[in-house]
Amino acid sequence: MTSLGQTLRNRGRDQAPAPDPVAEGAGAPAPSRRGRPPVRKLSLRTRLRRDGALLLMVAPAVALLAVFAYVPMLGNVIAWQSYSPYTGFLSSPFVGWTNFVRVFSNPLFLDAVQNTLVITAFQLVFFFPVPIALALLLNSIVTPRIRTSIQAIVYLPHFFSWVLVVTVFQQIFGGAGLVNQTLREAGLGSGFDLMTNPDTFLVLLTMQSVWKDAGWGIIIFLAALSTVSQEQYEAAAVDGANRWRRMWHVTLPALRPVIILLLILRLGDALTVGFEQLILQRGAVGADVAEVIDTYVYYQGVIYGDWSFAAAAGLVKGVVSLLLVLGANKLAHVFGESGVYRKS
Repeated sequence: MTSLGQTLRNRGRDQAPAPDPVAEGAGAPAPSRRGRPPVRKLSLRTRLRRDGALLLMVAPAVALLAVFAYVPMLGNVIAWQSYSPYTGFLSSPFVGWTNFVRVFSNPLFLDAVQNTLVITAFQLVFFFPVPIALALLLNSIVTPRIRTSIQAIVYLPHFFSWVLVVTVFQQIFGGAGLVNQTLREAGLGSGFDLMTNPDTFLVLLTMQSVWKDAGWGIIIFLAALSTVSQEQYEAAAVDGANRWRRMWHVTLPALRPVIILLLILRLGDALTVGFEQLILQRGAVGADVAEVIDTYVYYQGVIYGDWSFAAAAGLVKGVVSLLLVLGANKLAHVFGESGVYRKS
């Protein structure tokens, strides 16, 4: 057996075609190390001619982004100045890193950071999984008409402003709201006021976020589930997998890239927990539990006029958010996912 195999291998090597000296002398490009054909780079003029229509379509969005997002970043120079709007940033004196020292030595700012992280962690545990669970439940509904109707009802509050959302919750859970009136009429006590209780403020914020934004997450996860082939479910059912096994081994792996991507974006947005939602309810529960970085920067810069200090605090928040995104994206690469971006 060994001699026969060796003979066949030698015969294969003897019959291998010899390299063509003419082709080699003509300067033909050698194949890459991995056996891939060499990639020919197109010139800039060719690429512009090929993608001209797409570039023209995206030009207005790029112009708006540059004017309203990137050009205003030049104003962050006031974080190193003693800025006054009456003299402008060209005439305001530079003070170096003084404003950043004030930021890190200010106990009120540190309290705002603590409140921000607590709210983010709480919502990450109790709000982030809700759209995933609802998407799985809707995906299990066989009738398309019922699934579409439920999805439309759940998605509708996403179009409501935070003023309307807070007003609805006030009418339901406020001191004179529907819940308290029902409890009083039933003789079950004087009721409670969820809208002004600092101890339950985290629960209130999470309830409002779930009611308003869970429908948006459902759409994203249902779109990811629509790409799963039904043959995978049928193959799993043939192998004896029940409904839970099919969800664990087929559905959740299909959702994993989307879950990791949204989790990365959520971590990058961890220091932004909803400016409108919190500033509308800050006066009702107090700044001790409702003061976050965004509201603190707003009050320091716009209300009290300390523009340089507010700009320094905002820059600190932006840098930390960027580091969170990069770190979470690197962690996604470790687990084999693409994340937000992947180096080519």
